[in-house]
Amino acid sequence: SASNLVQAGVRNILDIGCGYGTFGAHLFANGLLTMCIAPYEASGSQVQLTLERGLPAMIGSFTAKQLPYPSLSYDMVHCARCGIDWDEKDGLYLVEVDRVLRPGGYFVWTSPLTNARNKVNQKRWNLIHDFAESLCWELLSQQDETVVWKKTPKRGCHFSRKTDSSPVICSRSGDVESPYYQPLQTCIGGIHSHRWIPIEERSTWPSRIRLNAKELQAYRLHLEDLEEDSAKWNSAIRDYWSLLSPLIFSDHPKRPTEEDPSPPFNMLRNVLDMNARLGGFNAALLETGKYAWVMNVVPTNGPNYLPLILDRGFVGVLHDWCEAFPTYPRTYDMVHVDGLLSLENSSQRRCNVFDILVEIDRILRPEGWVIFRDKTSLIESVRPLIARLRWEARVIEVESNPDEKLLICQKPFFKRHASH
Repeated sequence: SASNLVQAGVRNILDIGCGYGTFGAHLFANGLLTMCIAPYEASGSQVQLTLERGLPAMIGSFTAKQLPYPSLSYDMVHCARCGIDWDEKDGLYLVEVDRVLRPGGYFVWTSPLTNARNKVNQKRWNLIHDFAESLCWELLSQQDETVVWKKTPKRGCHFSRKTDSSPVICSRSGDVESPYYQPLQTCIGGIHSHRWIPIEERSTWPSRIRLNAKELQAYRLHLEDLEEDSAKWNSAIRDYWSLLSPLIFSDHPKRPTEEDPSPPFNMLRNVLDMNARLGGFNAALLETGKYAWVMNVVPTNGPNYLPLILDRGFVGVLHDWCEAFPTYPRTYDMVHVDGLLSLENSSQRRCNVFDILVEIDRILRPEGWVIFRDKTSLIESVRPLIARLRWEARVIEVESNPDEKLLICQKPFFKRHASH
C-alpha cells in the first residue's frame, strides 16, 4: 500500500511505460511523486494523457541512452508490463535501473515472464534472476506475476564479490554522476558517490525538503544558502500570485453554477521551471500551499544542482535548451524563466533567444502563463520577440532588486473561425 511505501522511505518513483498514469495517480494523493517515462508515440497516448491528468511525465526511451537523471535518484523503479526485455544485451537495462536507484531502493516488475510455464521463458527468468543477484539485489517478494527486488543499502556487497564478477564496478573517472543521454554503460555506477545514503536513513517527506547542514555538505552548500534561497522564493511566490490572481479572474470565465476555487487552483496543475537552481521555486510553491507539481529543469550549460533537487523529493531533469524539451505540445500551464536569459547570454550557443521562446510557446497550453525574471536590459530586449509570438505581456518592477524586472506573459487562445 502507499502508506507502507512511505514508511519504507519511498518518495520519488520512476514509472517506466506508465500506461495512462493510473499507478502515479493512485500514489500522488499519498505524498508519493511518480515520474512517468515512455517513448514518443504519434498518438501521444502515455506521456500526454498522464500530463493531462496533472501528473509528472516526459518522453524517454529506456533502451537507447542513459536517462538524463543523476545516479541514485529514485527510491523505486516500477515496470508493469512495460515492454522491456530485461534479459537482452547481457542485462544492460538492469544496470541502468541499478544506476538510478538509491541504496535500499526497490525495483517492482510485473510480467508473465516472472511466472514462466515453458522452458524458454523459464530460462529467460533465470537469467534475469541471477543477474539481479549479481547486482546485489535481494528478492523480497514474488506473487503471481509481480516481483519486488531491493537494492543493497551496503556498498560493501559490491566490493566483496569475486574479482572476476560481472558486471564490474565503474572506475571513479568513468562513474559520471549526471550523464546527459550518454550510451548505456556496462559497469555498476554510483558506488563511489558521496550521495550513497540508504533510503531508510534519509528524512521522510515532507521534512526532506529542508536538508540539514551535514547533508548539504555533499553539494558544497551551507545551511545559510538554502535558507536565503527559501526566503527569496517564498517572497517571490507571494508577489507572483498577487499579480496573477486579478488577471486570472479578469479574463478567465467562471464555470456556470460552480464556485471557482481560489487562484491558481482553477487553472494551474503543473509548472515548468526552466532554470531551477536549488529547487527553491518548487519548495516555495509547496510551503505557500500551491499544490501544482513542478518539472525542475537544470540547463546543461549552468551549475548542476539536479542531484540536490531530486534528493529534496522533487522531480527534475537535465536539459539543453537549444534542443526540444521531451514533452508533447501544449502540456504545461505555466513556465517559469528565472535567470535563463542571463545564462544563455553568457554562453556561446548554437541557438538564439527566439528559438527558446518558440519552444516555450510549443510547450505552453493556450491561456497559459510565462513569468520571466531577469536583468532589466535583457527583459527589454526580449519584449519585441514576445510581440512576434502574439503573447500578451506586461513588465513589472522588482522592488527587492532594482536591477531586475518581471515580464509576465499569457499565451492567447486562438479560435478557428468557421469558413463560409
